[in-house]
Order: sequence, then C-alpha cells, then structure tokens
Amino acid sequence: MLKAREIIDIYISFFEKRGHKRIENSPLIPENDPTTLFTSSGMQPLIPYLLGEPHPLGKRLTNVQNCFRAQDIDEVGDNRHTTFFRMLGNWSLGDYFKSEQIPWFFEFLTKGLGLPAEKLYISVFNGYENIPRDNLSENIWQELFDNEGVDISDRIFYYGVDKNWWSRSGTPKDMPIGEPGGPDSEVFFDLGTEHDKKFGEKCHINCECGRFLEIGNSVFMEYKKTENGFEKLSKANVDFGGGLERLLAALENKSDIFQTSLFLPIIKTIENETAKKYGDYKKEIRIIIDHFIASTFIAASNVIPSNKEQGYILRRLIRRGLDNFYKLGGKEIMPIMRSIAGQYIDTDPELEEKFENVKNTILQEEEIYRTTREKARVLIEKKYKTGDELKGISKISSEDAFLLYSTHGLSPTQIRSLGYEFNEQEFAKKMEEHQKLSRAGAEKKFKGGLADNSTMTVKYHTATHLLHAALRKILGNHVEQKGSNITSERLRFDFSHPEKLTEEQIKKIENLINEKINDNLPIAFEAMDKEKALKSGALGFFIAKYADKVNVYTIGDFSKEVCGGPHVDFTGKLKRFSIIKQENIGHGARRIYGKLEN
Repeated sequence: MLKAREIIDIYISFFEKRGHKRIENSPLIPENDPTTLFTSSGMQPLIPYLLGEPHPLGKRLTNVQNCFRAQDIDEVGDNRHTTFFRMLGNWSLGDYFKSEQIPWFFEFLTKGLGLPAEKLYISVFNGYENIPRDNLSENIWQELFDNEGVDISDRIFYYGVDKNWWSRSGTPKDMPIGEPGGPDSEVFFDLGTEHDKKFGEKCHINCECGRFLEIGNSVFMEYKKTENGFEKLSKANVDFGGGLERLLAALENKSDIFQTSLFLPIIKTIENETAKKYGDYKKEIRIIIDHFIASTFIAASNVIPSNKEQGYILRRLIRRGLDNFYKLGGKEIMPIMRSIAGQYIDTDPELEEKFENVKNTILQEEEIYRTTREKARVLIEKKYKTGDELKGISKISSEDAFLLYSTHGLSPTQIRSLGYEFNEQEFAKKMEEHQKLSRAGAEKKFKGGLADNSTMTVKYHTATHLLHAALRKILGNHVEQKGSNITSERLRFDFSHPEKLTEEQIKKIENLINEKINDNLPIAFEAMDKEKALKSGALGFFIAKYADKVNVYTIGDFSKEVCGGPHVDFTGKLKRFSIIKQENIGHGARRIYGKLEN
C-alpha cells in the first residue's frame, strides 16, 4: 500500500512529465498578505501570478503545500476534518484548461494511484448570474467514464456557487474587488459506508454522513470581481488542489481518515499514554491528534502562543488539545509530539532540526496554561468566599464566566473543565457581542490587502523595497528583513537591529526614501537562476522558499531583491513616505510602521 511520501512522489512526477515545474512549499505564515493569518491553500501564494504577473518558472507549476484552516477548528472531531493538511497542486497560468486538466486528474487517480473509476463521483458548476453552467466539464467527464465502461447517469451532480465556486474568500458576494475566482469541478470517492438517515432521507456526494469523501477540486479560474460584477481574466487559469490525507484514506478505503497509516501510530501512542481506546473516545483522540499536529507545524514556523493573531490560534490549539488529553487522563504530552514528528519527518524533514524549538514552545505553553487555570480558580474562589469558608462552588454567573474567557483565554469547555457551570445562553449572548466588535475591528484592519491587488497595496509593497534598502544604507548591512505585513492603509516591516532607532536615524531614512521617490526611478524585473540572482547582489532573506528560478526586481541602482511582485513601474507614483511608529519585537528585531501620501 502506498504511503504519504509515495503519493507525493507519484503526483509530482506525473505532472513534471506533462511539462510542470515544481515550486517550493510556501511558508505556513504568509508574507505580505494581511487578509489571512495562515496559508490555507496552494493557490494563495500564487495570487499575483493568477492575476497576470509572470512566474519565473513558466506557465505550468506543481507542488505540495502545507496548509492550515483555522475555520475548521470546531469541525475537528468527525471522520474527515483536519485543520492542518497537505495539498497537492497543479496550475496552468494561461496555458491549458479543462480539456487537459480533467483527463489528467482522472488518469492520475485511476492509473497513477489505481483507484477504481466506479468509485468516483463528480460535481459540476450550475451557473451564476451571467456566468453559464459548465457543460464542457460535464461532457469531458461523460467521455472519460464512457471509455471505462462506467455508467455516468447517477454520478454527476450540479451545484451553484455555495458548492462549486472557488475563491480564497468564498462565494462571489464575499469576494473583494480584484480577487480572482471561478467555477470548479470536484471529485468524490465513495467509501461505501451505510447512509445515516439523520443527515437526510437520501445520500448524495455532499451529504454529511461520511460516505463520500472529496479528494480533489479543479478550479477554472477565469473571472475577476469588479465594481460592476465579474469580468473575464485576460488569461484563464487552472488551480487544482487535492488533499493528501484524503487521497490516502481513499487508497486505503478508510471511512475514517484517522484510521489510515499516517495517523494510526499516533493513535497507538495516545492509547498508551491515556489507557483509553480510540473506539470509545474517537472525538477526543481526533482533536488531540489534529491540534498537536497543527501546533507542531505552526510552532515550527516560529510562532509563539499569545493573545493575538497566529499566536492566539496556536494557544487555542494547544489548550484545546490539552483539555481533551487531560480529560482522558493523560499526563505527559511529549511521547505524542515525538510520534507526530516521526510520522511527518519523511515528508517534512525540517521538523527534525526544529523539533527542540517546537517542544519547548508547547511545554512552556502547557506550564502557562496550568498557571492560568490555577489563577482562574483562585479568582473565582476568592470572589465566592464567605467568611473564612469556601462554598462548594459549582455554579458561577455568566459575567464571571465571560471574565474568565476575556481575561484568561478560557473557552466555555475549559471553564467547565474547572468544575464551574454557568448560564450558557447568557454567555453566548455576550460572546456574540464580543465577536461583532472583533469582526468590525478585523474588517477595518484587514481592509484591502496584497491579494486584492489594489493600487495602494501595490504601492506599499513597492515601498517596502525602498525601506529595506534605506535601512541597510543608514543602519548597516546587518539589517535583514524578518517579515512584513501590508494593507491598503499602511506597511509594517520587521528587521534585525539591536536597538531603538533615534529621531535622527528615522529622519535620515525618511529623507533617503523620499529622495528616491522624487528621482522617479524605474522598477524592472528579470527572471534568473537563484544562484545567479544572489551572486548579482540581489537580497533574498527568505530564499529557501524559492525555486531554482526567481524574479529579481530592481529599483534604479538603489534596490535589488528577489520578490514575487506586484510593484508600480516608477517610484514617483509613491508620492511621499513617512515612518509613523516603531516597536521592539524582541530577539534583536524591530518593527516599523510606514505611511504613504494618498
């Protein structure tokens, strides 16, 4: 039986033989994309190229991408949802389209992996407003199944934008102006399990009963959202994604992906550490597995648990995983972490050198969580204390429950795990009000973003190159980019420097940048070999993520960097730049916030 590593190798080889170049797995924490906290699909880092930027490796690309989807945290516990997964991808950037993509994927499934055609089911786009029904995809699938002697009459289903439309933001109404998207065609594998009628009288491919498992999705990305609806992109693209873990489940014919060869050794470790059987505690063990796998990869990306952004998600994962582990009587989490590393090191060898850091991050958070739980208990007991005696506290007010949530980061489940009950309806009302405020803040914070290709965002992306070069010229060549975050309203730039910038240094940096803006320097790019790019003096501090061929952007003779774009064509379009704030972010690094004149 094929293992995860072998599926990856077969897939990459299959598409390399068809003219595709393999691109690197992009970082799990995206760069220059403030609209999302994590890389959640293979296409996400490719947005500029899907919108028309030339890719240095050409028009046919393939890879395996590590992905994380925070929105699925609460879904974990069933037979198929995970927050962390590997996505197999292939792309056509204005090259081939449906007539090549659909037969290739069918061939990969039936010949490359040996899956039986009679177990495959298909969904196709049914149309939306002025975007027509996808009859071409249906005809292609019809011919492929006919050639295999398989009756197609009951295995093609049509759906609208809620099921068969793909963009990074979801359905058309949720897409920002400028974002690409398009109809898709999904492939499902019939696991043959009996239909559970609590999910409906009749089973279908999108039924939640678990009989059908989606294993691949070909997106025909040919539209861009505009102020006036949708218009066709200058070149139609293909964006395919297939879940590695789900393909493995189909190959092993497992209706529960946690029963595949990838997860079984981790289950055995959890059973040993808790003396509980998977069959009796499926939901809890699935949560433990998923949350600590995701925590491993997020921590390996140098994220530290905190109350903000990626750090908050990591904290939530670790604590929810611990809650379920403790519930089963678990004491020592490290054997599980070592088992996870052992299962993934073959496909992600960098985990070996990063494991010590991952281990320390998770153990430190476990200790903080223990302290937090104790502080919360003391706070409640002190508040409910009568004289010198403590009541047998079992019920607390919804206000106190929400206080524990908002000040100590405890979820309702974690509050109950401390032995406290509360009015959950009142708590939910307070939570809803809190989430409305959070969403409003997030919408303001993440308005625009690099992915929407808005004019101001592209200008800010260009400005980071000027800022980087100016910092190195004023402060010294020890300055290296550590990260950036760009919106349509400002830029944030992290860099190595041991001390706070003086007012004089800030003024010199601003003056130098504005001098280069006033010079109206031309901005050009050239595709070249990675080694040649570095030897030519191009900066590339995230160079490990790039393929052998890269795009090098130059701004006059002032800046030269490896980058994916997009940029303005002349610096004069930036008008004027100012530094509005600086911060110490620790570990010998600083953060600058900059603003451009509108």
